[in-house]
Amino acid sequence: MRLFNTLAAGCLALISLAAQAETVSGLYQVREPLQGQGAEARTQATGKALETLVLRLTGDPKAAQSPALAELRKDPQQIINQVGTEAGPPESVLVEFDPGSTERALRKAGLALWGSNRPSILGWWLNENAEGSNLVGDGQSAAQPLRRAAQHRGLPLRLPLADLQEQLVANAKQVEGNDPKPLREASERYAADALLAVHAQEADGKWQGKWQLWLGDQHEQGSAEGADQAALADAVMLAVSSRLAPRYVTRPGASSQQQVQVQGMNLQRYAELSRVLEPYGPRLQMVEGSTLTYGVTANRDQLRAQLGLAKLQEVPAEPAPVAPAVPAAATGVSPEQPDVPKPFDGLRFRW
Repeated sequence: MRLFNTLAAGCLALISLAAQAETVSGLYQVREPLQGQGAEARTQATGKALETLVLRLTGDPKAAQSPALAELRKDPQQIINQVGTEAGPPESVLVEFDPGSTERALRKAGLALWGSNRPSILGWWLNENAEGSNLVGDGQSAAQPLRRAAQHRGLPLRLPLADLQEQLVANAKQVEGNDPKPLREASERYAADALLAVHAQEADGKWQGKWQLWLGDQHEQGSAEGADQAALADAVMLAVSSRLAPRYVTRPGASSQQQVQVQGMNLQRYAELSRVLEPYGPRLQMVEGSTLTYGVTANRDQLRAQLGLAKLQEVPAEPAPVAPAVPAAATGVSPEQPDVPKPFDGLRFRW
């Protein structure tokens, strides 16, 4: 276990470095606008913040109304660290939930959770109104509603630079088209996991948008609307989150005890793998050189999807070992056959 001891000693120093690309920051911090003044408005906003957090962590729009969370809805303070107020517009409450208390309460209620390691999304967002069209770039003021909406829905959103070449690629025809190849090629420089294309248009005093999402071989699409750009952005991010969550959240009763073996480990990869496997209760079972074997509670397909985010490649199952032939004894009595080791029947990956 010498390798494990070395890894454990240094993993904390590297977790922040390994986790920058795909970890959602502020996952347990929720902002909700105040609808009025006084203690009652503050209480209502705090309750809304709880609903938003439960949706972020479960991907289930019905989870917050679960009978098992009735007591938590009555008294959300039991999982809250602090509540503050932010000046507007709009004036909002800022609720900081305690991660440990929150997770225990939701798991006790029988809810499965989506961890903080989520697919990074590159957003090609094209706004169009009477003044013309504009591809939203990373440094533009129009990027702020998109970032706030992504944070509100627990998604790690990236935006392109929107330079001249990218503006030529991400036109209305391409953003609404069925062939993602041009956008994929333009996205390579950003190294994101998923590609989101949105064509947002202003009409009759409100905003409507058509969106498409590509993650590996998976393609999702839909439409949304909102009173303004911020409302539309929130509606799109909510829809995207609801499509992504089932890929990574294991429902109660759908999990089982699994083994997963990962080859090519080192110190930095140990920190990354610990973070990726965290939602599945990992238990280190064996260390053989640079190969680590864990026991987890997971659904195989969702475990594959989660490990794919860390760019691990699945290794084919081991062939079953063949017992060596043993010649019959001269007496004609069949000798006792040697024990054949059982092949590893868990999932196998490598960096």
